[in-house]
Formats: sequence, structure tokens, C-alpha cells
Amino acid sequence: MKLLFIGDVVGQPGRRVIARQLPRLRERLHLDLVVANAENIADGAGVTPKTAAELFNAGVDVLTNGNHAWDKKEAIEYIKAEPRLLRPHNYPDGTPGTGWYVAETAKGKVGILNVMGSVFMHPHLACPFTTADRVLAAKPEDVKMVLVDLHAEVTSEKMGMGWYLDGRVSAVVGTHTHVPTADERILPKGTGYLTDVGMTGCYESVIGMDIEKSLTRLVQ
Repeated sequence: MKLLFIGDVVGQPGRRVIARQLPRLRERLHLDLVVANAENIADGAGVTPKTAAELFNAGVDVLTNGNHAWDKKEAIEYIKAEPRLLRPHNYPDGTPGTGWYVAETAKGKVGILNVMGSVFMHPHLACPFTTADRVLAAKPEDVKMVLVDLHAEVTSEKMGMGWYLDGRVSAVVGTHTHVPTADERILPKGTGYLTDVGMTGCYESVIGMDIEKSLTRLVQ
């Protein structure tokens, strides 16, 4: 199984590089599944049907999400209709969409779980750890591989999730900060782990955003 996870895709620059590079990567690396975090694909915050379609057409199979899931009003109806576009699964019952999807691949079924952290994140959602427990308890037996995207601010919460799910899922990857970490590892019971995948966006920026506008907000 060859799975590619793409960190937070930011705006048009992020979408453009995926459209240019992903088709050849899929072919060259013989990828079975591509998952990308899409919460920043529309003008840096949120998802629209048009921007999601760009990534699907480029070869992304499943899109995960985060705290910007609802920033674009079009997302509400789209998430209801498009099961491949996830939102954090620990939103309250009755929230449109889901954070769990099972992808069919040539190498078998892969479950993708999207949850959001509780520490320093808004809105404050249900515990991502117990949410993961419930999903895994109900997981069909023929789903042998599970990827977890924990969209969270705090490194300790992400590391905790890695250890909590070690041996129960295939991989736990963190998103949200847009800054990649260099702590990729295989945990003792076989789960792959990375605290933060980083972003796909403009390098000369402040986490993908315009430098001057960011400084205007930051400098008081």
C-alpha cells in the first residue's frame, strides 16, 4: 500500500502545485491513495465545491478538514453531498457530513478518520481520543488500514494521540500549524507517526498567508 498524505493546502498556490505535480507523482510512485487536508484551499480559509473539485480532478481521493470547515457558506451543503470531503468527526451529532470515510483501493479498504484537537482550538469539540475509540469500535472488520488526521495546535496532544492509537491504526499524522516537524517514526506497536505534516503553499509567506497582511495583524 502506497499512501500519500498532503499537508494543509493553502489557497491558489497550493491548489496550483497539486494540479501540476500530483498526476505525475501518482504515476511515478504508483500511489494507491492520496489524502489531503483542504481546510485552507479557498482563499486561505475554508472549502468551496469549485476548489475541492480542483483537488479531486488532480488526483486527490479524500479531503480532510479542520477549524475552517465552515468558513465558506457553500461548504455546508457540499459536505452533506460529498462523502469524500470530511469534517472533524468530533463535531456534535447532527452536524452536516462526517469525519470518517472508507476508501476502496486495489490493495484493500482504508479508513480515514479526521478529528480536531481540544487544546487551544476553536470551537471546542468533543474529546478526539474518545471519538477515535468509538469509530474504531464500530469499524468494519474488512477495513484493515486506518489513517488518522488530528487537526490540532498542541504538539503534546498530537503525540498523545500517536501513543494512544499505537497498534490500533496504521498512521497518525498532525495538521494545522502549517510547519512540518522532523519527528517521523514508527511507534513500538507499528503505527506510523508525524506530529505535523506542514503545508502546501507559498514558501515566502507567514504560514501560507501574505506577509504584510500578517504583520499588520501581529504588530500592535
